[in-house]
Amino acid sequence: MIDVIMKLATGYRRSVFWLLTLITLGVAAFIPSITIDTDPENMLPDNNPQRFFHNEVKETFAMHDMIVVGVVNENSVYNQQTLTDLHTVSSYAESLDGVVSDDLMSLANVDNITQEGPGTIRFEWMMKQPPENNAEARYIQQQVEDLPLLYNTIVSGDNKAAAIYVPIESKDESYALAEQLRDKISTLESGDDWHITGLPVAEDQFGFEMFVQMGISAPLAAAVIFALLWVFFRNVRFISAAMIVAMSTVLITMGALIAFGFTVHIMSSMIAIFLMPIAVVDSVHIMSEFSDRYREKGNAKDTIKDVLGHLFTPMLFTSVTSAIGFYSLMLTPIPPVQIFGAFVGSGILLAFLITVFFVPAYLCALKPSTLEGFAQATHEEHKDGWLQKLGAVAARHAKLWIAFFLAVLAFAWFGIQQININDNPVRWFKPDHEVRIADEVLNDHFAGTYNAYVVFENTLDTTEKARSAVRDALNNDALSEESRDALSALLEQEQVNFNQWIIAIDDLLFSVGSDQLEPLERLMTELEQLNTASKAFQSPELLAYMSEMQAYLQTTGLVGKSNSLSDVVKTVNRELRSGEEKDYELPDNANGVAQTLLQYQSSHRPQDLWHFVTPDYKRSLMWLQLTSGDNQHVTKVVNAVDSYIQDNPLPANIEIDWAGKAYLNVVWQEAMVEGMLDSLISAFVVVFIMMVLLFRSVVFGVLAMLPLSLTIAFIYGLIGWVGKDYDMPIAVLSSLTLGLSVDFAIHFIERTRATFKQTGNWQDTLAVMFDEPARAISHNAIVIAIGFTPLLFAPLVPYITVGVFLASIMAISAIVTLIMLPAVMTAFSRLIFRGGQS
Repeated sequence: MIDVIMKLATGYRRSVFWLLTLITLGVAAFIPSITIDTDPENMLPDNNPQRFFHNEVKETFAMHDMIVVGVVNENSVYNQQTLTDLHTVSSYAESLDGVVSDDLMSLANVDNITQEGPGTIRFEWMMKQPPENNAEARYIQQQVEDLPLLYNTIVSGDNKAAAIYVPIESKDESYALAEQLRDKISTLESGDDWHITGLPVAEDQFGFEMFVQMGISAPLAAAVIFALLWVFFRNVRFISAAMIVAMSTVLITMGALIAFGFTVHIMSSMIAIFLMPIAVVDSVHIMSEFSDRYREKGNAKDTIKDVLGHLFTPMLFTSVTSAIGFYSLMLTPIPPVQIFGAFVGSGILLAFLITVFFVPAYLCALKPSTLEGFAQATHEEHKDGWLQKLGAVAARHAKLWIAFFLAVLAFAWFGIQQININDNPVRWFKPDHEVRIADEVLNDHFAGTYNAYVVFENTLDTTEKARSAVRDALNNDALSEESRDALSALLEQEQVNFNQWIIAIDDLLFSVGSDQLEPLERLMTELEQLNTASKAFQSPELLAYMSEMQAYLQTTGLVGKSNSLSDVVKTVNRELRSGEEKDYELPDNANGVAQTLLQYQSSHRPQDLWHFVTPDYKRSLMWLQLTSGDNQHVTKVVNAVDSYIQDNPLPANIEIDWAGKAYLNVVWQEAMVEGMLDSLISAFVVVFIMMVLLFRSVVFGVLAMLPLSLTIAFIYGLIGWVGKDYDMPIAVLSSLTLGLSVDFAIHFIERTRATFKQTGNWQDTLAVMFDEPARAISHNAIVIAIGFTPLLFAPLVPYITVGVFLASIMAISAIVTLIMLPAVMTAFSRLIFRGGQS
């Protein structure tokens, strides 16, 4: 294999260069067609039941994604200037393309419900025109505080903030719409504070800033890696080989991702920054050994052939194991994570192929004088002995180090038990970002800007019962032929319309003899009962159950406020009776409920009713406002509802389910955690089998797994101890840890075995190992760790998280490899090195 590669690489150098150039440019040409996607919904497959239900609920109840615009006045928003500005911004928002203006909610767009007289109510705009003075503003305050549906929703309970809920046609337009609103707000002259938040804004703005970050982080990483390689090798021409490998790998991988039609999600946006440092790993190994051996041989072709002979197998296996670590992510049920794993894994294998063909060709193309100067310079640079001292310390205190590592493992185990699984798209921004500030300010004043929906559904199939009742009536011998024909005509209808069927039977009663009255009247009564049962959410008992659940949730402190059909009915019923608080209650019967709902439909916004109930009254939605979108918080709310239902069972034939963006985030987080665990275990087993096959030894296979096991345990234990939330970026890091930690172990063990065969003595082997091999490992660790540091300066928290933990993983993994393996090999040298002197 080595001979074939050398023949192709050195015999057809120009062809290798041109082929790499053409492939890189050809595939990279697709990059300008990039499409950004930051919608957390896409963390779940299209056919996911919860996602499907969520979208079906949005369509059924006409629920739209919303931008929340808030104004804060530390004294009170109920003043002439603030309310005038609110009216201005509200009217402007209505005029924007992409806004569902009919459903926009603000003081300027909602109804005030008051009593016109006994049994009569009046609907008028709450603030059709801005108030002309503060007295009018205070009158508006009185009206708002009298309407539970509006109070603490469009005006905060402390009266210091007011909100405009801007429903949008497409969440992809939220950033552009938010920018237009910011521009309008900037023209206002009052000193009020304005904020814009909402999950759609956070997600879309993240996408915009992510796109910018992609164009900054990867080039910065390339510059940092280039500088590091220059420090190590002090020759620009020589290190250019590694940089060309890295750049080609990144451009081809990202180009292929886009060419295949995949969108760039938060994870796939990190592909470039992941691959940039990883792609130079094999090049650094080759260059390190090449620089040592060239002084002995003095011939580039012979030297590179000798170097490849030593490094090809460990490089192949490290590339494959690293790729497996990322390919394991394809086992998760999260599409963006699957794509990320597939393309990073493929990128690592691509980097290996480019390295073994391009780097030999490139080195052989350099002038001998350039290589002589390079080899001499690097030889002088490598005379320091800190690595030899490290190896000696590891071997001299082997048992002490083993005890230390066991203690670290125990520390990690307890830390892992404390890991908190949590995520929230708003927290993807730094604390000083305008979106994060807006979220904190508005949720501090209001009942909550995060939404979750509890959907109640009547599962009773009244249509089949109605058909069955008609069929039973047909079997009655008292009915005439004409009556049978009339009833048969009803059964031929595709849908059961209770009102039409009842009217048809009522008409039939006027044309039949007295002997037919009893069965037909019995049928009509049964249909009327089924009609009432089908309109479950006109039942005072069911509405009372929902109201009691709302009251319970309010006591938990988890829900800022809840709104349901029950609140609509109570409000209208109060105004129909006396307009006083004592009549803020549900009517006594279904007819009373129906009357209140009919009255509500004469308002300026009758469509608002259908946000809470379907026209057939078979399904109803309870809107929960939450002050936090954290998964942990939403999970507690779900558990609170489950607990209430356990103590207070749902009425007969009623079921509930959940929808809303905040809830969907919980669904995909749970799927991710479970999927990540499966992928990590699967990859661990596969890598262990590969290690046993590579070394043809179970002992060496176990040795290779020790550093990565300790590194993964320590990193995740540390996450638990410091209280860092286990979110999506953290979850993905497990695959990188597995792939790259075993990389160092493979090189160390493979070179140790080869050296031991030559020396036959562990002490001499140790001295050799802590020269060039240890130097190559430390160089690679430094290159990869520092290569990720540009992420620390990103404005987006997931990028900072990845930067911090990847740098830590590389440093810890290299240190563990260079200390743990020598310590274990020293302590168990008789078992490990049979046939030689321990």
